[in-house]
Amino acid sequence: MFDDQRLDGKVVIVTGATQGLGAAIARRAHALGASLVITGRDEQRGAAVAGELDARFVAADLEDPRAAETIVGACDGRLDGLVNAAGLSTRGTIDDTSVELWDRLFAINARAPFLLTQQAARVMRRNRGGGSIVNIITMASHGGEPMLTAYAASKGALATFTRNAGYSLQPDRIRVNGLNIGWTATEGENTVQTGDNWLAEADASRPFGRLLRPDDIAPMVTYLLSDAAQMVTGSVIDFDQTVLGPYGAHVETLEVAT
Repeated sequence: MFDDQRLDGKVVIVTGATQGLGAAIARRAHALGASLVITGRDEQRGAAVAGELDARFVAADLEDPRAAETIVGACDGRLDGLVNAAGLSTRGTIDDTSVELWDRLFAINARAPFLLTQQAARVMRRNRGGGSIVNIITMASHGGEPMLTAYAASKGALATFTRNAGYSLQPDRIRVNGLNIGWTATEGENTVQTGDNWLAEADASRPFGRLLRPDDIAPMVTYLLSDAAQMVTGSVIDFDQTVLGPYGAHVETLEVAT
């Protein structure tokens, strides 16, 4: 491991860190030397992950706008990194998405990262040490599938906010970047899929033979948190094996005439 990708001495918040991608990011950040504050709604899982990583756990519901101040306040005045990994992906088409679902998705997927960035930037600015913020977005932010109308729109808002915040916080040397991740096998994904064999079938449908796994994504997140990425900001990186394709896209063999 290159020394400039270590996180020794850095205080990092990871939201949604009680399972799945958030937990994988927290584990890798811990392995690279970071001191962690982790958040989630499940206190039992949160306590287990916090104990494993010697982290501080803050139980929080990100739909509550007051949660951001509580979470950032748990850092006791020192913060170097923030990973907005928590998200909600409830399905809904144009026809069947209610106002309540639309508002909830925007509250968790767009408003919460904004409020956490706002609070984190205030601490980072006060300490004059810069910092790094990484937003977990989605390939659906490019448009998404019909069943993901409100989810795709909320993540599209987060992608735009990521670029805007990267520009806005340049004078304070606070970097803001995002990852448009593709279809990933997580505990949360397992709860919304049907059929005992869904994962094997989904893996077989992918260009590279499998869905993403959290451990594929975590190294890119910790790179963006590290000093190795000190010249990267305002970037939204497509982290997937498809190229602007929907999650359901399959590989096609093309015969080229010669």
